[in-house]
Amino acid sequence: MYTEAIAAGGVAVVTGAASGVGRVAALRFAEAGLGVILADLPGPQLDEAVGEVRAVAAPGAEVIGVPTDVSNDAEVNALADRAFSVGPVAVLMNNAGIGLPTTVWSNMDNWQRLLDVNFGGILRGIHAFVPRMIEANRPAVIINTGSKQGITTPPGNPGYNVSKAAIKVMTEQLAHELREAGAPISAHLFVPGFTYTGMIASFIPEKPAAAWTSEQTVDYFIARMAKGDFYILCPDNDVDETRDRKRSEWAARDVAENRPALSRWHPDHADAFAAFEKSGRD
Repeated sequence: MYTEAIAAGGVAVVTGAASGVGRVAALRFAEAGLGVILADLPGPQLDEAVGEVRAVAAPGAEVIGVPTDVSNDAEVNALADRAFSVGPVAVLMNNAGIGLPTTVWSNMDNWQRLLDVNFGGILRGIHAFVPRMIEANRPAVIINTGSKQGITTPPGNPGYNVSKAAIKVMTEQLAHELREAGAPISAHLFVPGFTYTGMIASFIPEKPAAAWTSEQTVDYFIARMAKGDFYILCPDNDVDETRDRKRSEWAARDVAENRPALSRWHPDHADAFAAFEKSGRD
């Protein structure tokens, strides 16, 4: 549906567009000929991103920055109103997200903030945009940014994992409901690998060898989306597509085989996981 959406024209709306993959995605949508609405918290980063995207946009295409806190209902609704006043929405990329430390029984304020921004921000975007996108009856795509931590749920930050797991489930439901409604709109779960973004650069000054750039991640994602893929797990220089599949399969088998929770990190299953992950690679 992405190719059809681009051909039909209109605007792309990207939240979390001031930096990282959101900023690169906004550039790619502008290069494809769409107008672009960049949404993020107000500040110099958003202003700079708007200028960068405007420089590559097609003649006559509108590029607008809309300061938006995705945890605020009124601001997300205002973002939708502004976007639809510019033109039909061809791409909705719900990308804004944050990372905060949590444990299961502490950091309640961080839990609430993570769920309100990471999950609630996407839910607000869907509620504000999708009914009008369905009514327009034009080819369009909806992209929700998840995380591998919402699929394999590694120990270390349960609040973040839960927020991203909720995005996975909601996006699956969205894809089904759009299909049942007969809407010419596809939904896609965008799952970056280890990507060197501005947030990471703030505490790791040089790009680690294992990380992909935001450009690599976005270009991989768009190519897969253009082929119609729903689950788009992006590799990096350490974890390739085969390893991603193995890790996802192992996580699903925890349920099917009634293994201990998070058996990949359980000492009784460490050797079995290592052998499983290696199988078929030699």
